[in-house]
Amino acid sequence: MATEILIIDDNPDIRNILQDLISEEGYKTRVAANYNQALTEIDKKLPDVAIIDVKLDKGDNDGIELLSHIKNKNKDIPVIIISGHANIEMAVKSLKSGAFEFIQKPFDQERLLNFVKRAVENFKLKNQNKELSTKLFHSFELIGSSSNMEKIRDQIIKLSNSESRIFINGPTGSGKELIARKIHMMSKRSNEPFVILNGALLDVKKYEQELFGEEKNNGSISYGALEKASGGVLLIDEVSEIPLETQSKILRVLIDQKFKRINGDHDIKVNVRIICSSSKNIINEIKIGNFREDLFHRLNVFQINIDLLKNRVEDIPLLIKYFSEKIAHSYNIKKFNIDTDNHYLINYDWPGNVRELRNLIERIAILGPDSNEKVSSIIKESLKNPNEETYKVENSLSVPLKEAREKFEKEYLTSQLKKFGGNISKTAEFVGMERSALHRKLKGLGVKDLN
Repeated sequence: MATEILIIDDNPDIRNILQDLISEEGYKTRVAANYNQALTEIDKKLPDVAIIDVKLDKGDNDGIELLSHIKNKNKDIPVIIISGHANIEMAVKSLKSGAFEFIQKPFDQERLLNFVKRAVENFKLKNQNKELSTKLFHSFELIGSSSNMEKIRDQIIKLSNSESRIFINGPTGSGKELIARKIHMMSKRSNEPFVILNGALLDVKKYEQELFGEEKNNGSISYGALEKASGGVLLIDEVSEIPLETQSKILRVLIDQKFKRINGDHDIKVNVRIICSSSKNIINEIKIGNFREDLFHRLNVFQINIDLLKNRVEDIPLLIKYFSEKIAHSYNIKKFNIDTDNHYLINYDWPGNVRELRNLIERIAILGPDSNEKVSSIIKESLKNPNEETYKVENSLSVPLKEAREKFEKEYLTSQLKKFGGNISKTAEFVGMERSALHRKLKGLGVKDLN
């Protein structure tokens, strides 16, 4: 697809010169002769690069307002500002407002073309980086054979064909955003925006501005997440962190299906699918008064619950194999092996869940150990809790042999049961015991059935 340059200038001679000059370089062009035409062209379709005259028909700083308008829609679009009334103050103001370059009339044609070429390269590079990042994230799959993962995959398929609001519960690092993206990718809205608003990262004073947008005194508009996601999906991550006052306004949007920007007079209709997520127990948050119950019921049309990684240990070997291959490919390095039966991997609590496991595998890939022993050493050093290890050793030395042996057997058999997802037959076969004998041993040790 040809790169498109939008030319905005009220002087027809300048417009024609710019259009001829840029078209000869193989770029597609659009033009606007005044402020209102420019707004229409920008809102109709964003260009890849814009060339804007500072002074049009509306005022002395029309071009700066249009620059801000474009940047609010997509901050990566390069804008070249031109002016016949240039001074240092104007140039500085333009660059501070986000202009890619500033050039004075009458301009040198070669210099202007050089600016355009650099702007196009800049835009393409940023797009390529975003595409690579998106492809990497989208290429991740929901890995696991646990009943929890099987259920979630089935839910994603069913929810992708609906427009229901979704509430995703899950601990930090468990894959809530990945699930939301999978639903978006498989839905009818897949070609529309996927926008994330993170309730935990926003400045408390800016929640409403980030959500609804703002109409500023100079006539420019700052678009909020609801408009940016129009036609697509808005993921409100850590929704429980949003202040109660803003929660009531979100509830009103869901009821009325419209809202006003801050300082705005006109209603804007909502056409967006909302997915919310939280790592907190939302029912507890409602009980202690941190979250509105009526809003929760509006958002919680369908609920997806992700288990802690430590509660689906059978997924760990599959995740290790998957991330090892994925990371080796991403880093363009030789495939490396990790022993999935490693005691530390199976018995570790994984407070950071899947994200922590992935980070560990990436650490191993970066360090590039050349033996299984070195891999095991990295795992041990990364996952051990020094205080806990010291306590275990000291505690073992302070009890009789029989009690120490029972503690070891209990830990060992519990670990094996976790590895085989609570399957007694598979565990018995692996440890070399009859199924009935294993049952008796587990009962004697006080190990409960994991199923």
